[in-house]
Amino acid sequence: MSKLIAFAAIQGGYKVVAQVEGELEKALQTYDASTKVGFPNTAYYLPVIYSLTGLKVETIEDLKAPLAFARGLLPPHLKLKNWLPYLGPLLDAGMAGVIAYEVKEALRYLNDPDFYIAQEDPDVDNGKLWVGAADDTILRKRGVEFVDGSAPGFAAMVGAAPNKEIAKMIVEDYQKRSLYIFCAANHNGNTIIEQCLDAGMQVGWNTRIVPFGPDISSAVFALGFANRAAMAFGGVQPGDYKTILKYNKERVFAFVNALGDVGTEWGVAAAGCVNWGFPTIADTPIPEILPTGICTYEHVVAPVAHEDMVQKSVEVRGLKVQVADIDIPCAFGPAYEGERVRGADLYAQCGGGKTQCTELVKMADMNEIEDGKINLVGPDLDGIKEGGTFPLGIFVQIAGREFQEDFEPIMERQIHHLINYIQTIMHIGQRDISWIRISKAAIEKGFTLKDIGTVLHAKFHQDFTKIVDKVEVTLYTNPEDVDKMTATARENYQLRDARVDTMKDEDVDIFYSCTLCQSFAPSHVCSVSPERTGLCGAYNWMDCKAAYEINPTGPNQPIEKGEVIDAKLGQFKGVNDFIYKASRGMVTHYNFYSMVHDPMTTCGCCECIAAMLPACNGVMTVGRDYTGDTPCGMKFTTLAGVMGGGASSPGFVGHSKHNITQGKFILGDGGLLRMVWMPKMLKEELKDRIVARGEEMGVPGLFDMIADETVGITEEEILPFLQEKGHPALNMESIVG
Repeated sequence: MSKLIAFAAIQGGYKVVAQVEGELEKALQTYDASTKVGFPNTAYYLPVIYSLTGLKVETIEDLKAPLAFARGLLPPHLKLKNWLPYLGPLLDAGMAGVIAYEVKEALRYLNDPDFYIAQEDPDVDNGKLWVGAADDTILRKRGVEFVDGSAPGFAAMVGAAPNKEIAKMIVEDYQKRSLYIFCAANHNGNTIIEQCLDAGMQVGWNTRIVPFGPDISSAVFALGFANRAAMAFGGVQPGDYKTILKYNKERVFAFVNALGDVGTEWGVAAAGCVNWGFPTIADTPIPEILPTGICTYEHVVAPVAHEDMVQKSVEVRGLKVQVADIDIPCAFGPAYEGERVRGADLYAQCGGGKTQCTELVKMADMNEIEDGKINLVGPDLDGIKEGGTFPLGIFVQIAGREFQEDFEPIMERQIHHLINYIQTIMHIGQRDISWIRISKAAIEKGFTLKDIGTVLHAKFHQDFTKIVDKVEVTLYTNPEDVDKMTATARENYQLRDARVDTMKDEDVDIFYSCTLCQSFAPSHVCSVSPERTGLCGAYNWMDCKAAYEINPTGPNQPIEKGEVIDAKLGQFKGVNDFIYKASRGMVTHYNFYSMVHDPMTTCGCCECIAAMLPACNGVMTVGRDYTGDTPCGMKFTTLAGVMGGGASSPGFVGHSKHNITQGKFILGDGGLLRMVWMPKMLKEELKDRIVARGEEMGVPGLFDMIADETVGITEEEILPFLQEKGHPALNMESIVG
């Protein structure tokens, strides 16, 4: 850390303690030693001194002990030629300054009893701007808000902004985040409180803009309020300074905004606040203290532009944004997740094989994005005729101190049910095969595409408070923009899926569940293993593991494999026990590695559906982006309607694209060597992986042996092709048993 800031804080400590010692000596000469001192209407004496040391200050004589204690805390002056870890001396100097400031304010109450007005709000008309220390009535009324979360913390603002407009901008932004604004000190004779009044704002406890006092010493009232809340509502005992300070660091998300030149007296006050875990964010180029230690993150950050002051303060303190309301015209909630938007009710749609609809979540740096910003690039729904279609790309950027790239697919998969929570909006699928249907009723209420961004921003903050600090959403509706985003998204999907390519099911004792789709398929329980990605394609085993770490009570639960019942077909006692409970008794068991014998249940979000082709002694698969006929006699939509409601359907199974080339794909039935037909677009997409898997299974020419729609769309049409190519499925044991 910087020698300069440590030097300034320590110098400030010596200066403040010496000044207050002089004021106390003068008071002792003026008043009798037994003269009562203290803050009005409180049982906490001088609360900082009482809470940290246990000393009960009731008379002028009693002020000697805490001031002597402060003098004892002052560290030696820095020797600038010798390096030292300066944080310890800085903290001691800061605490000495805070204690001295509280003595100073007690003397002010004695010497000028009318300086502060003893009420919640100032009397502006009569020039009584400063309310001073909060009494116990205010503490009981307001302090509980710091416990129940309705007031997550406070911004201690010292000094003044360059003008009233900037002051109003910063203060109102804090109000929107439910923070209190505790104001003290002046800069060149001006204060943030006077600027707020000039800007037409109301100040006082009732508007959470609290005018403590015009001097830096009055900032001690904020620390006193925090410590009293810890004692009153946290059960911390006076004198237990370690617990007091720890409580404030972990429970009261406060910080200092220094607006104006930071001299030695401000410096020691800022250093004192660090003891509480409260960092300082300044608008002037003072030396920074960036390494973590006492505060959650940085201790002093500067210079920060005024338009960035609020967001940077929230970020540095680790305060999580609380979004109470979701401002969209439609009703919102889990009750609407299972709603269908049928043809007669449909206004417009995207995806579902009709247009491209892609979703991507990416991690961003804190400075790259703006929290709450919703961008629409392209036309909105008002440019679409009833019954029309449009392309859509949903790109979400998330920044967070605790956010990791591993969390991207977990957040991405939330888009499915969060959009479904919007009344009369239907969402199916994920990644680059999403399908959204928007009802006429939603349009009549005023629904726009930006409302999707509003929902994602609010719910990501609400549901993932620990890891999310900022969310920005961009919605693309121009075809070229959606195609460009889709190409980027597919690159990301491939990188994510590749993370589990070297893992085997035998390597782990834990599989994971996914029940996100039970709103549409109540009995469906997807089980994800290293060699069987979720049938939606959005989650692999590592994704589910990360999702469980984020949300231990969420839809991705660990499943103990337990006893192996059938190694060939992939049936495990632990999995059976789990799915029986999770399906509410509707499904007793299923096999991981078979589509012929009791396969896994399937929901409508699957990327592909495989079906048995008995005449070819093999299987086919079809992805949802292929709309043509298939050799099993059913299109994808028909297959999904028949067995996509959460049933286990022998001869059929839903799966992801990636799963086709994983080691355990229907291995109990012969594996990929049974694959005799797939759409050309899917086959080409997976070409490299099919070639590699075929070589691994001893059939290097497998890719060229698989038929597609250019060969035929019936078993009779493709069988001669398979015979000509010598497809291995024709020589395997009968698939029908």
